[in-house]
Amino acid sequence: MDAVPRTLRASPTPLMFTSDTPRPGPPLWRDESLVRVRTGIYAVRAAWDALPPWDRYLARVHAFALTRPDAVFSHESAAALLGLPIFGHPRTIHIFDARRAKSVRYGDVTVHTSLDTRPTCTVVGIGLTAVEDVVIDLCRALPPAFGVAVADAALRAFGLESERLLERAALQRNAYGARRMRWALTHATPLAESPAESISRAVIEWCGFPSPGLQVEHDVDGRIFRSDFCWPEQNIIGECDGWLKYGGEDPVAAAEAVRAEKRREDALRREGWQIARWDYPGAVGVTALRNALTAAGLRQVRRAEVAALASVGRNVRSK
Repeated sequence: MDAVPRTLRASPTPLMFTSDTPRPGPPLWRDESLVRVRTGIYAVRAAWDALPPWDRYLARVHAFALTRPDAVFSHESAAALLGLPIFGHPRTIHIFDARRAKSVRYGDVTVHTSLDTRPTCTVVGIGLTAVEDVVIDLCRALPPAFGVAVADAALRAFGLESERLLERAALQRNAYGARRMRWALTHATPLAESPAESISRAVIEWCGFPSPGLQVEHDVDGRIFRSDFCWPEQNIIGECDGWLKYGGEDPVAAAEAVRAEKRREDALRREGWQIARWDYPGAVGVTALRNALTAAGLRQVRRAEVAALASVGRNVRSK
C-alpha cells in the first residue's frame, strides 16, 4: 500500500487573487509593494524577498494550485508540498497528466506522463503522485547526491523502505536515469537527519574515504553523545553543521546550542576523539569536507571518483 501523507506544507507566504482585493487606486501589477507570483496572484514583496529559494518555489506551486485546482503535482513540486528536500529554486512547476502521449513543457510548467499506470492521491484538496513515485522520479532526474538526500528524507519521514522502492522502480518501463536511481536507492538510509548529512555521505564515499558509522552513540562522563559520522578504528568523528542545528532563527537558542556543542566536543576530545567539522556548502563544494577529514587523520582507502564528485553541485533543474 502506498504511503499517504496526512498533510502538505502550506504556502510560506499569503497569496492574494486580484479579484479578491478590490481597492481604489492603481491595479495590483503596478503596486511596487507586491510581487506577481502567477497571473492574477500576488504576494507582499517584503515577505517574498525574505523567503529562501525553496520556499519561493513552494509558494509558486501553491499559486499554480489556485489557478489549476485539477493539477496533479509530481517531481520537485510534489516534493516541496511533501516537505522533502529540493535544491535551490526549481525552474519549472511539475505536474502529471496520464492522458498525454508524451511529456511536454510550456512556459514554466512541465507536464509529465508515463507508460505505466501511476497512482495519485489528493491531500487537503491538492493532487499529487504517490510519494514512492515522487522519490523514484527525483532519483532518476537529480544528481545522485541530491537524489540520495531525497530518498533518505522519504525513508525517515514516511517509513518507506529502499528495497520496496527498488522493486517498484524495476516494474516501471521508464529507462531514463536508471543507473542514478539505483545508486541513490541502494545507498538510502533513514539514519541521515538532514540533506547536508546525506550529501556528505555521498562525498565521503566518492573521496575514497572508508564508510562511516552513522548516528553512533558515545558514552562520555556518564552522558550519551551522538555523532553524525564516526570511524571508531581511527577515533575520528565527523560533524556536519547547519544553522538550523543551532536554533534556526532564534539567536539566543543558537548561542546556547553552540556553547553546548563546544562542551560536548571538548569532552569527546578528552576521550581521544579527533573532530572534523564542515557545513552544507563545504559538503557541496567537496574541498572543505575532504580537508576537514584529512586534517583529522582520516586516510583514503580507494581512489577518488572524480566524475561523481564533479556532479555534486551541478543541478541544471534549479536556478
